[in-house]
Amino acid sequence: MRVRIKLCGMMRREDVALASQLGADAVGLVFYAASPRCLSLAQARDLAASAPALLTMTAVFMNPARADVEQVLHSMRIDVLQFHGEESPEFCRAFGRAYVKAVPMGGGADASDYARRYADACALLLDSHAHGQPGGQGARFAWNRVPPIAWPPLILAGGLNAENVADAIRSVHPYGVDVSSGVESAPGIKDQRKMSEFVREVQRVSTA
Repeated sequence: MRVRIKLCGMMRREDVALASQLGADAVGLVFYAASPRCLSLAQARDLAASAPALLTMTAVFMNPARADVEQVLHSMRIDVLQFHGEESPEFCRAFGRAYVKAVPMGGGADASDYARRYADACALLLDSHAHGQPGGQGARFAWNRVPPIAWPPLILAGGLNAENVADAIRSVHPYGVDVSSGVESAPGIKDQRKMSEFVREVQRVSTA
C-alpha cells in the first residue's frame, strides 16, 4: 500500500510548490498562536492560493474558538481540519468538513479509545506530544505502542525524518506519515534536500 505523505508547518510558497512537485499528498498550515510556524490569515491565504489542485490543504488548530475555525474556512481553500488539543468529537464535526484528530501518544493516550470516540474522523494522527502540548517538537514515541486499528486510518507523526521513516513505516504500517521539524533547517523554514530525501524514502519503502 502506498503510504500518504503530509508535510506540515508550511510558511513559504516555494516549500508548498516543492511539496507538490515531489509528490506529497498534503501540506499543513498552522493556526496555533504559540507555534513558531503559526500563520496570519493573510500569509495562509497566500499559501492556499498558490497550492495546485489535488494537493490537500490542511488547517491545523489546537483548542481554537469556533469563530477562529470558521474565519479560516471562510477566508481560503481548506480541505481538511486537524485538531491537536482537547477538542470534543462534537466540536470537530461541527464544521461539516473532513477532520483529523491528533492523539497525544507522548502522554500515554489510548489510541483505541480515540478511535472509538472520533470514529467519524478521516484519520487519527499519532504524535509524540503529551496532553496539552502542541506537536512539531521533533521527538518520537515508542512505535510498538500503536494498537491495531481498522478505522480511522492512522497517520504517524513525531520525530520522523529521512533516516528513520522507513523503520517507522515497517513498524506501524500507517496509512500516512506527517513531518514538520524533520525536514527543516529552522522552524517553518523547510530544507529542500531534507524534503526530497524524506519523500523519496517514503516512496521507496512504500513500493518495496
